[in-house]
Amino acid sequence: MHQVNKAVFEERERQNEKWGRQKHSYLRWYTILGEEVGEVAEALQQDMVNAKSTDADDLYKELIQVAAVASAFAEQVKSESKR
Repeated sequence: MHQVNKAVFEERERQNEKWGRQKHSYLRWYTILGEEVGEVAEALQQDMVNAKSTDADDLYKELIQVAAVASAFAEQVKSESKR
């Protein structure tokens, strides 16, 4: 569990370095999260005969990205609920 949580934390740091601290509407967060979940689905299909070409070839990496985006979304929700 610690290894996975560490990977999620590191991905959050990577995202913050790349994009800065993000603040979006909840609908936009949901859209971003949905796109990441879609990449998980693509990674799951890699071994299928008719799978489309995708860069989502590492299921673990894609799941970590989903968790990191969900974490960022949750952080914003939590911070806004404190107001």
